[in-house]
Amino acid sequence: MAEITASMVKELREKTDAPMMECKRALTEAGGDLDKAEEVLRVKLGSKASKASARVTAEGVVGLHIAADGKLGAIIEVNCETDFVAKNDDFLALTKNLAQLVATANPADVAALSALKIGNETVEATRTALIGKIGENLTMRRFVRIAPQGKLTSYIHGGSKIGVLIDVVGGDEQLARDLAMHIAASKPKSLDPKGVSAELLDTERRIAIEKAREAGKPEEMLEKIAEGTVQKYLKEVTLLGQVFVKAEDGKQTIEQLLKSKGASVASFVLYIVGEGIEKKVNDFAAEVAAQAAQAAAAAAK
Repeated sequence: MAEITASMVKELREKTDAPMMECKRALTEAGGDLDKAEEVLRVKLGSKASKASARVTAEGVVGLHIAADGKLGAIIEVNCETDFVAKNDDFLALTKNLAQLVATANPADVAALSALKIGNETVEATRTALIGKIGENLTMRRFVRIAPQGKLTSYIHGGSKIGVLIDVVGGDEQLARDLAMHIAASKPKSLDPKGVSAELLDTERRIAIEKAREAGKPEEMLEKIAEGTVQKYLKEVTLLGQVFVKAEDGKQTIEQLLKSKGASVASFVLYIVGEGIEKKVNDFAAEVAAQAAQAAAAAAK
């Protein structure tokens, strides 16, 4: 059996917010596999076990650019170490320039973007110079460029921490704006079920079966229960299946809204700053205690 160390328990605790002993039991049951242990906790504790993993942990901003003719657009996430720098004018100006550069030059990846020029300097040289000026590391994490089938609309929320770029075919500006705001609020993972990974669905199905089994449901009913859970999940995480946040009856889905307006969504991109990035959390009390101990030890010599 794999040894369950304190650091493993701590990592699972920080990821899930589950009680320490529950984390240890889950790791023991999962043979030390962190991902499996998280699944075990979700079966036992439900949604409480995933709330911490949804937190935004890295700093930075989302930059957006749409060409004047509306035929090109780009969205980019640029990260820094502190929220203070995320509000720095030079950092924001760089992000704006990078979004425009992605739209106009169409780089293949971050390395290609780094080699492009802003004025007389490469992006990499500009980034390095700004690091020297502000004293923090800066990284370009990800970007997407869209040549729309319809019309591009963008939306920024929460001090540029959430950004949406959406390509709407048909409808009007108000509809496109409402859709972009809905995406920022409801955070769909994809446009429709085809965009949800099989791995993610398998995980939801597995958890549903285990929860139903623990609840004492008959074995012959488990697959049917799991399928119902997966279908409900798909409605919650796909844009077309979600209930429109401004629906007056609280029932109208985005798919129904689009149909009523004779419109469709060709694609969308949602960026949340720091999503999926682990950020080191400093225990300041422990740091102070450690520094005091070091000082005492040095004084004793």
